[in-house]
Amino acid sequence: MGMQAGGGGGLQSEINVTPMVDIMLVLLIIFMVVTPFLQQGITVAIPREMRNPDEDQAINKETSVIISVPADNQYYLGKKKVNLDDLKSTVEKALANKKEEDKIVYIKSGVDVSYGEVVKVINAVREKGVDKIGLVADKKKGKGAAAAPAPGT
Repeated sequence: MGMQAGGGGGLQSEINVTPMVDIMLVLLIIFMVVTPFLQQGITVAIPREMRNPDEDQAINKETSVIISVPADNQYYLGKKKVNLDDLKSTVEKALANKKEEDKIVYIKSGVDVSYGEVVKVINAVREKGVDKIGLVADKKKGKGAAAAPAPGT
């Protein structure tokens, strides 16, 4: 039952895996070289698990400027419904008599609101010279964390 040695003619009944191993190693090296070139764009490290940041206590004040976008093309400043053009002037009036360090605008948007709508609001606020913009989000739930209402509601 041992392997035959020498050059004796005849058929060999054992499987010779050496050529198959050689081919697999060549294919492995090809895939290892080609794979990094298949990624498109810039590689960005995405956070695996987000921790809840500390809540900004200024958002709970009555004097806070909070813009809500519950749906596309719907804008609220506080509880007053406004259109995008009026929003610019209303934000400017609301921030007119505040100190420079208190000029913060908070933006809340609904889950179904498109990203473009939020960008429109941010651009409108920036046109009025506001550099401090806060995006309001719910706290992460789970693992013993108590459910917290959205700030400002």
